[in-house]
Amino acid sequence: MAVLNKIRKQGLFLIIIIALALFSFVIGDLFRSGSSLWNRNQDVVATINGKEINRVDFMQKVEAAQRQLGPNGTTTQAMNRVFDQEVRQAVLETQFEELGFTVEKDQMRDILKSNLANNPNFQNEAGLFDENKLNEYIANLKETSAAAYQQWVDYENSMATSALQQDYFNMVKAGMSGTLAEGKLEHLMEGEKVDLKFVQIPYTSIADSTITVSNSEISDYIKKHKKQYEVDATRDIRYVEFRETPTAADEEAIKGVLKAMLNDKVEYSEVTKTTDTIRGFLHAANIEAFVNSNSDLKYNDQFVFRNSMLESTADSLFKLNVGEVYGPYKDGNYYKLSKIVAEKNLPDSAQARHILIPFVGAASTQPDVTQTEEEAKATADSLLTVLKGDRSKFETFVTEFSSDQGSVANGGRYEYFPYNRMVPEFRDFVFENETGSMGVVKSAYGFHLIEVEGHKNVQRVIKVATIAREIEASEETIDQVFRNASNFEIALEKGEFTQVAKESDYAVKPVNGIKILDENIPGLGSQRAIVRWAFEETTEVGKSKRFSIPNGFAIVQLTAKHAEGLMNVEQASVTALPAIRKEKKAKQIKERISASTLQDVASAENTSVRSAMAVSMSNPTITGAGREPLVVGTAFGLNEGETSGLIEGEKGVFMVEVTKKTPAVELENYQSYANRVGASKVNTVNSKLYEALKEVSTIEDNRAETVQ
Repeated sequence: MAVLNKIRKQGLFLIIIIALALFSFVIGDLFRSGSSLWNRNQDVVATINGKEINRVDFMQKVEAAQRQLGPNGTTTQAMNRVFDQEVRQAVLETQFEELGFTVEKDQMRDILKSNLANNPNFQNEAGLFDENKLNEYIANLKETSAAAYQQWVDYENSMATSALQQDYFNMVKAGMSGTLAEGKLEHLMEGEKVDLKFVQIPYTSIADSTITVSNSEISDYIKKHKKQYEVDATRDIRYVEFRETPTAADEEAIKGVLKAMLNDKVEYSEVTKTTDTIRGFLHAANIEAFVNSNSDLKYNDQFVFRNSMLESTADSLFKLNVGEVYGPYKDGNYYKLSKIVAEKNLPDSAQARHILIPFVGAASTQPDVTQTEEEAKATADSLLTVLKGDRSKFETFVTEFSSDQGSVANGGRYEYFPYNRMVPEFRDFVFENETGSMGVVKSAYGFHLIEVEGHKNVQRVIKVATIAREIEASEETIDQVFRNASNFEIALEKGEFTQVAKESDYAVKPVNGIKILDENIPGLGSQRAIVRWAFEETTEVGKSKRFSIPNGFAIVQLTAKHAEGLMNVEQASVTALPAIRKEKKAKQIKERISASTLQDVASAENTSVRSAMAVSMSNPTITGAGREPLVVGTAFGLNEGETSGLIEGEKGVFMVEVTKKTPAVELENYQSYANRVGASKVNTVNSKLYEALKEVSTIEDNRAETVQ
């Protein structure tokens, strides 16, 4: 009881203690678990002006974009494209919301009508857009397929967004006019001219080696020009690559395999319990099957012309007779063994005209084709019979019957074309029959009624059977490369990266300035895995890791981390150093000149006084000195006969004297110049409006954390 009484008396104190303990437990758990209370939401790719881009939706769009890019497009390229689109949409939507811009029902109907007017699915019998058909189509989608209906909704949203953007840009352009005052200023800038004399002491007259620039001066320069030297977070790495490159022994082994294929082999069969003779390349009965069974490249059943081959290979092959073999020989990344299997004389180009009769199921057949294959063949044969009696009807039949739109306008004719331009059936008839021959052949596109009209440059051609083996590293070589990479990794545990590489004569390749969303590593290609590793918090400077690369490995070391912010002195030196030198040279030149006339300055600096005529403000270029806007601007501020002081120009220190000022001609009206100013402003809207809006938007890019 005594204990209970004490507890009752201290009840408030105990409640506070328990509450604090629970609060401490919850907060500690939040810290330990990395709760979203403290970390970024991993489902948000970016936030633009408060609008979040959901990761799932974003990645679905990335997948669609990657399909559009095709097999050569990368995930990173697709991601960057989608991200730019999403940012643009969000930035502009901020403006739409502030202005109350929307697409209403009537405008949406007009947009759809404009975009779908030529779609036969939404036209009436007169070929005009029928809104009722569109409404029926949408209602049917909604009833039958949720996925298809969603695609339609997405399509409408896309059209609405495009319309809003166009309206917004047009609204801004409407306010971009040129006033008469602006027009007059434009005319004055262009029409006022000055003639001047000048002396230039170029900065190059002082050697760079005589100008000392300290790191602190570069640092001060960076701080004064912060905008110019802002950088993203970057990483520096270096790597040694271990490529599975075929050795000379590997190449000799491949050549040996090819040589062994030449002759017949006698082998004992455990199945038949007999000794069989296996025909080699020289005596194979089915040469196509032999090549396709033994070659990395399939058999090419075409005649080849001398001029279509490499000169060195052509010289060797065209000396051979049918049945003779050349090789093994190296051709690019292959060793080859070639046999001449046929020869004949063919023209290198031919001219023909044809009528293509399609049938249902043939390639590229239009929906209105109704003839079966048998009917199409009968049509072609009947036309051939007529044409053999009267070839003058050919062009009329082309217009009436041919489905080959590529030749109809030319009377069905293809003027002189090379041997391998057409489909094989068409090609063989045209090149292997005499001029004047006429006949019907079938191809994947239908029946061709062909007339051969001419041949050029008849010459010997050959058909070559070639066994090709790609030059690849052997298993022994691959194993050795793996051991070399492993030994290098082991050695790095006790040695410094460059020293270990030097001891084994490996080239160390540095790569600096890698950004968090980069994809390619110079020399290694697409390597997002390396970039992600370099930016992981647990990857410390000096740490190394092995990565798989095409045909080998790369051992990569992180050499530096550069935080987001301003460039360091070393990075900024590329542009800061020349700019500081220029300032110091200008100061030296100005301090040593005490003369106040052009001639005295020229004499003191061992140079000459030069002249420039008809200089304008719109084109501030001085003949012999280049573009110097500050110098020209100073000249326009002087009176005729007046001399300037020393001016720090782009390429040197100047002194100018105005010898003549020619005012612009007074105009009664400056509207044409005002119109020009207005047009220039409108063009600026197209190129700069979005970038200006983006610049003042709040954009938080989380791709590096949310998308791998």
